Amino acid sequence: MRRPDLPAPMTVAELVQYGPLPGVRVLGTTGRDAQVLDVRIVDRREALGDLRPHTAVVLTEELARSGWIVEMALRKAWEQAAACVVVPETAVAAHPPGALADRLGVPLLLIGGDALEGAVRIASAVSRPDAGRTALLAEAAQRLAAAGPHVERVLAALHAVLPSTSLALIDPVGGMLAGRRAARDSAHPVRLDVPGPEGRPLAVLVADSRSKETGWASTVEAVLRLAVPPLTAWAATRRLAEEQLERRSELLLHQLTHPSVEEDHQARVHVRAEAAALGWPLVGPLIAFALRPAVAAEAGSGPAPGPALRALWARYGIGGPLIAYEDCWVSWRSAAVDTPATAPDPEVWLRQGEAELRTAVQAIGDQLPVAGGVAGPTDGTGSLGLALADARAAAAVAAVPGSVVRADRMGPAQLLSALPAEALRRPAEVVLAPLLAADRDGTLLRTLAVVLDQGAAPSAAAEILGVHRNTVAARMERIRSLGFDPEDPAQRLPLHLACRVLLTES
Repeated sequence: MRRPDLPAPMTVAELVQYGPLPGVRVLGTTGRDAQVLDVRIVDRREALGDLRPHTAVVLTEELARSGWIVEMALRKAWEQAAACVVVPETAVAAHPPGALADRLGVPLLLIGGDALEGAVRIASAVSRPDAGRTALLAEAAQRLAAAGPHVERVLAALHAVLPSTSLALIDPVGGMLAGRRAARDSAHPVRLDVPGPEGRPLAVLVADSRSKETGWASTVEAVLRLAVPPLTAWAATRRLAEEQLERRSELLLHQLTHPSVEEDHQARVHVRAEAAALGWPLVGPLIAFALRPAVAAEAGSGPAPGPALRALWARYGIGGPLIAYEDCWVSWRSAAVDTPATAPDPEVWLRQGEAELRTAVQAIGDQLPVAGGVAGPTDGTGSLGLALADARAAAAVAAVPGSVVRADRMGPAQLLSALPAEALRRPAEVVLAPLLAADRDGTLLRTLAVVLDQGAAPSAAAEILGVHRNTVAARMERIRSLGFDPEDPAQRLPLHLACRVLLTES
């Protein structure tokens, strides 16, 4: 029995990962989680018949030059439950018996340098396993201190101390920031949040190691924790730069769309030059887009959540900037970029922009529910402000997250859905009280709403409701008998409004 207060024995995988063996290469995919309790230098074939369990068997270079001796060592190690066989790589460079090591489940370690030196290194690591782990953490700390708050240098330092591990830094919604995609796409990565000033993660550090042995994940996590402070500093610096750019962009957009009458020509040229430097589309026709997150912003914090939405727009969006503007987020792009050689066709461009924004909004909605609005096209930046206002208005009436409304296609249903339903619910119940008392399953309410949406056309309403025209006519007779006439101009608007309020509530 091993005392519980003693450090856990080192495994074969840790011998490889911690780096006490120079230029080590491992053959054999199994058995790497075997514990190493002792080391045995073998310079005679006869010594292979007397091995202890959990021993690292080190063959001298002279003995290992006979390929059959290495195979014999693997078989003897398997018979006597030894942990692994270690040989100088120069001795078996031509024909290393990796297939046999894999079949027996006994790792074969090929090391650079002298076998005796390797045995000493193994013995030192085995006798003080915590010292090996501490040495790894110390090396990681030194490399990270030298790297400073630079994400690429931090990841390079981590890769240097964890050579068989892929690392990446991703944003909270899974977008790549730096590193290797293999880590992000791993099925079982080690993950560690890089927290922001409010405690929410600014980024996530992920690692995927080819070594899956028990205990190695905790070691990787310990190394990753050392990288959190420099990455936090990097993320804070990056966030500050983004916030500065965001404020600058919001001000610049206001200057671009609301030029002051007191500005001279040179000032306006300077504003356009700044916008061009940021890659903003300036040549018309321009199509305007607006996004309205379903998550409400905190008081005084502006549209939210900005960082996540910008990251998702960069990943799923349709090009163009994304700028906080008034009470939502706006973007635009030049329709001329899509088909510069053809004659303008505003309807085709607008329909294409609507379809592409709907695809983007639905993809973004998997992470952050948003609704969208489309407007335009407009001739250029002189009328871009009006187009953005129209797009914002359209996004405001897109009541369902994932939906997109065109500004020139806003109908009564969209306009009514934008009204505050909670404040109007009780008045709506009063207006429709007789109908609600007689309508047990909501059929009459839905029928009345659809008929009003369709301008009191029963055939169109029947098609939408999926019933026969005569069924709609019978229901409308029942509704009229309760005192409601959708063809009466004095009743039509309050009835339509009350129906929409109650249907939105349900």
